[in-house]
Amino acid sequence: MGRLSVFALAAVLGVLLVPVAMSGGAGRAPVIRYQDDHFGPILATQAKQALYYWSVEKRAGGKVKCTGRCAKAWPPLIVRGRRAVPTRIAGIRGTFGTVRRPDGRIQVTRNRLPVYTYAHERPTQVLCDNVNGWFVVRLR
Repeated sequence: MGRLSVFALAAVLGVLLVPVAMSGGAGRAPVIRYQDDHFGPILATQAKQALYYWSVEKRAGGKVKCTGRCAKAWPPLIVRGRRAVPTRIAGIRGTFGTVRRPDGRIQVTRNRLPVYTYAHERPTQVLCDNVNGWFVVRLR
């Protein structure tokens, strides 16, 4: 392969790889679209555990308020770093991102709201929609 061909190939690969790097993450997204029998399409973890947002944090503009005992009952969806969460996820409307929790861990957000699981739910269960200000994340 000639020198010019190597440079051309490198330029083409560079153009193709830049959008992947800018998407914000590598590998699988930390969330999926799950079809619940009662609620329809909802946001869930890869293990099909329903994800929730808390209206208290919605009123606080997305600031993390669920800590301590709250976070034991409502475990936050934690990732290793911001790059693990792409801004857009195919088939799921909304903008994804992260927020740094008071303990320093990185939590997943959707539309700037931190998302949580419920500690007493098994995968594919939704037990706590509209309970004490907690709502399952519906995808319509």
